[in-house]
Amino acid sequence: MKFVYNKNDLRTLARAEENCYLITNGLGGFSSLTIGGSCARGDQTLLMAALTAPNKRYQLIANTIEKLYIDGKEYLLSAQRFLKDEDEWQGFKYLNGFSYEYLPEYVYKVGAVEVVKSVVMKQGVNTLGVKYEIINYGDEKVSLEVTPLLNFSPKGKMPAKDQKFEFADNTIKSEGITLKFTTDGKVSSYPTKKIEDFYYAYDERDGRNSEGYAFYNHTLTFEGAKEHYVIYSTDNADENIDELFAGEIDRQEELIKTAGLKNETAKCLVRGADAYITYRESTKGKSILAGFPFFEDWGRDTMIALGGCTISTKQYDTAKSILRTFMKYCRKGIMPNLFPEGEDAPMYNTVDAALLFINAVYEYYKASKDVEFVKEAMPTINEIIHWYKEGTDFHIKMDTDGLIMAGSDLEQLTWMDVRVNDILPTPRHGKPVEINAYWYNGLMIAEEFSKLLKLSDEEKVADYKTLAAQVKESFIKEFWNEKENCLKDLASGTKADCQIRCNQIWAASMPYSMLNKEQADGVIRKVFEELYTPVGLRSLSPKDEEFHPVYVGPMVERDMAYHQGTVWGFPLGGYYIAYLKWAEDKKYAAKVLYRQLEGITATLREGCIGHIAEIYDGLNPTDSKGCFAQAWSVGEILRVYEALEVIENN
Repeated sequence: MKFVYNKNDLRTLARAEENCYLITNGLGGFSSLTIGGSCARGDQTLLMAALTAPNKRYQLIANTIEKLYIDGKEYLLSAQRFLKDEDEWQGFKYLNGFSYEYLPEYVYKVGAVEVVKSVVMKQGVNTLGVKYEIINYGDEKVSLEVTPLLNFSPKGKMPAKDQKFEFADNTIKSEGITLKFTTDGKVSSYPTKKIEDFYYAYDERDGRNSEGYAFYNHTLTFEGAKEHYVIYSTDNADENIDELFAGEIDRQEELIKTAGLKNETAKCLVRGADAYITYRESTKGKSILAGFPFFEDWGRDTMIALGGCTISTKQYDTAKSILRTFMKYCRKGIMPNLFPEGEDAPMYNTVDAALLFINAVYEYYKASKDVEFVKEAMPTINEIIHWYKEGTDFHIKMDTDGLIMAGSDLEQLTWMDVRVNDILPTPRHGKPVEINAYWYNGLMIAEEFSKLLKLSDEEKVADYKTLAAQVKESFIKEFWNEKENCLKDLASGTKADCQIRCNQIWAASMPYSMLNKEQADGVIRKVFEELYTPVGLRSLSPKDEEFHPVYVGPMVERDMAYHQGTVWGFPLGGYYIAYLKWAEDKKYAAKVLYRQLEGITATLREGCIGHIAEIYDGLNPTDSKGCFAQAWSVGEILRVYEALEVIENN
């Protein structure tokens, strides 16, 4: 799927900044600029390098100043907003268009001259290549000057006001970091200068620091109408630019071939899903980054995203690497929610990651038929169930009715985990509905695996089937909301219990469900009626007095709205899977979903191209917000496309 943007999308720089590209290097490093060529966020950058994968990330090159000279006359091709509107760089006006299929491409036109700019990153190293093809349909003398804007500061921060830079022999040094480059252009160096007053409109919208600056100390000059290039790297810049581009395109095509999905949107999501897969230095294994440009790799997000991002794409070795990492760090039955960095210890503040791990192993097995890995994972599964039954940290424990309760005081252990100082906007202490849906599902999977592995009674930690039967009976008694014909969100004895939230959908979508057909249909109907939108599910019904219609403003205001009606992309996958699971006419259901998924296809060209965002406003979800590219949003919809193609092929 190729995304093409023309002058209609580039009428103003503000309009052009609504969309951006994202390319990654499998280490946590990335490149992301708007389709106008500007930075609308401080974390948008031409080169973000991961010095230690995946989270020790440094913004090295913020962007470039590009000036085209035709018979000596200067034309600024760069675009950027500044604190003063009159300072705006308006090079986007020379943009005839922007396109993205495998890699981003900008096409500028000035008179009889075209400049085609393309960007690539190499997998597994912090190497970025930029190619400039100058095409001259006239007789004028043509040259292009490119001045890199240097940052050399940790992701999310600005450089020191007086930061020092060294330049010599095509090498830039600052703050102990060395960046090398090769180019066919003429290199001119000079004392370091500073450019100030960058304005990042999307950071201001989100209550972040919206001002920035950068440094520059050299310029590259490309003479004549031909292909030119520059390659930057913290490793080895001595690369062939054409091989960099060809290698990355071939790699992405191989991903599509391996996945084997036929739908064009699904193929696009396969490429998008790969952007989140990263190597983690501390564990020497694979992980999944939760989202760009802000997030790191978190346990819960990884377990939810893993199905779509690795199993639906048939990246089975990657899936096993991730699952093995979690097995290694399982402690007292809890999976880490945040992995260690350097000497830091993992954080275990999650009740769902461990239960989702069991489901991830099951989904992996169903796709791969890898019995040996099930045997490898079974001790960890038994450990999780043991500790959840007997009680573990964070007040996670099975009650006498077989249901799981979790959390106390200021602990936030489910995905609705935001905390504003001492305020919990969505306190979910007690027995959350989705946690107990995962619990039942996990018990049934453990029972199935025990039979698969032909474990003896002595080898089985418990009679999982008997316990699951108790959980099912207690769940229906505790959670079924007869008045609303759906499920309660909590069993806590508070008014929050009967709030209509999207968490109930997972009780209908998991491989093993406690609901009967009538109950599942009621849940699906209620979710569609009050929570469904084309880009995600609302986290709270608009009918609720606590509903927040928009997600905007300073962090406190945003956090108060985060799970109080804000639309989230990833639960939409659960809704679609549930709809297919319980539909009597699968072929007709697939037809309905393909029509509804057209909204997702349109969404892929809004915000970050080829990706699905983290969140949208609750009442009228028109603009992507939060992380512009979110792993579980992409992964969950990819799972839906895979399920649809299974139905088509049967």
